[in-house]
Amino acid sequence: MFQRRRRPVLLAGAALVAAGLAGAAFLTETGAALRTRTADVFALTAPPAQGALPAPRTAVEDGRTVVRLAPEERARIGLVTEVRRALPHRQELQAYGLVLDLARVTELTNAYASAKAQLQQARARAEVSGSASRRARNLGQYATTVQVETAEGTYQTDAAALTAAESQLRTLAATAQQEWGPVIGRAIVERSPIVTRLIERTNFLVQVTLPPGEGLKGPPAAAFAEVPPQSARVALAYVSPATRTDPRIQGLSFFYTVPGDSGFLPGMSMLAFLAADRSVTGLSVPEDAVVHWQGAAWIYRAVGPDAFARHRLKADPPMSADAYVVEDLPGGTEIVLSGAQALLSEEMKSQLQVSGGVDDD
Repeated sequence: MFQRRRRPVLLAGAALVAAGLAGAAFLTETGAALRTRTADVFALTAPPAQGALPAPRTAVEDGRTVVRLAPEERARIGLVTEVRRALPHRQELQAYGLVLDLARVTELTNAYASAKAQLQQARARAEVSGSASRRARNLGQYATTVQVETAEGTYQTDAAALTAAESQLRTLAATAQQEWGPVIGRAIVERSPIVTRLIERTNFLVQVTLPPGEGLKGPPAAAFAEVPPQSARVALAYVSPATRTDPRIQGLSFFYTVPGDSGFLPGMSMLAFLAADRSVTGLSVPEDAVVHWQGAAWIYRAVGPDAFARHRLKADPPMSADAYVVEDLPGGTEIVLSGAQALLSEEMKSQLQVSGGVDDD
């Protein structure tokens, strides 16, 4: 009896052992799978292999947003920096230029040339009639009274025409100087190369007007105009003080010439920059290094090894030699000259909207 009962027990035990072995195998297989998937996750989240470029990092430090770039990343985006010294720079005044219509100059030049020709004709007639009148008087009894009176009347008429021609020439010369100043006025009278180039449109005449209240001690010989749309600079050649102001601006005005192939046409307005007679001390920063954001102009400066922060420029910073002069940074500051836009883009990616997160020192 006992033997018949032990067989089922043995079979049941064998079944349990088999089930345990199967479970162990399943757990073993499941653990291996989990380890495999875990290894895959770690492979995805592991730091990049040696030689890969690390991603730039941004953080708010000391109340300002700082962008940190590894040297490799700096090289990739073409970041160029330079330590700038605080030096005195001759300040430039921003003025407003207008390319003038020279129809009046052409008209005066032609009128003066015509009046000069008429004067020469009148002088020649007066000389001939004067000689005839003198001969008639010298003939004495051989000349009739009618001949003498006729010769004298012709001479008097020609002399009056000569006086009128001389007066017309003087009037045109005075008008030219009153309207265009002594330099251009004299050029009209003499038909010198300066007015010839203006008439032939080799050069254009520009009236440059300073803002109200601005003045200069001497003639502003150095001046430049910005050519749209790239804002490239072209040199202006000084001519003379202007004889009138621009009614829209009401400031001191000067005449300059600009090459006819510089991109300007009569009637066009421009921004002009005149060298002032005062200096300003600060760091010279080229316009290409400036970025614009939220209605303000900014530059990037180094605030640590491979760390950069924005610095806000004044609303109307002084300029010198086509560069901004930053007065509120110490000498020896490292300025980002190229790649500032990439730094701004990286900063914007961080989505850090922290009040005061800029370089305000």
